[in-house]
Amino acid sequence: MSHEAVKIPDRDPVLRVMTMPSDVNASGDVFGGWVMAQVDIAGAIPAMRRARGRVVTVAVNSFLFKQPISVGDVVSFYAEVTHVGRSSIGVDVQVYAERNPAQPVVVKVTEAQLTYVALNDDGSKREVPPPAG
Repeated sequence: MSHEAVKIPDRDPVLRVMTMPSDVNASGDVFGGWVMAQVDIAGAIPAMRRARGRVVTVAVNSFLFKQPISVGDVVSFYAEVTHVGRSSIGVDVQVYAERNPAQPVVVKVTEAQLTYVALNDDGSKREVPPPAG
């Protein structure tokens, strides 16, 4: 596991959170389930924007934990749509942690690919509209 600093994407994160003591397991690392929930939220943001409405997660296509996250890390979630089908939207999420405020270092901690489906207000599947603009 490399602790070498990396360059974050050249765009704003869709979500940024500081981890708290309530987010950790008995070993002192942030729970994987907490990270997964935040990744799902981050991925849903561009999916909802592209669908111009409600979406639901239908698949976690891949999920890789590269490094543990610690209390006090500022965790940034970068998400972008990678493909659009008839009713589905694929999203790639990259997660970076900024740690050690005295000598800041940024490390990539997680990456995931998720699939969302656009829904009508009644919860039925609908087609993704053409891109805006």
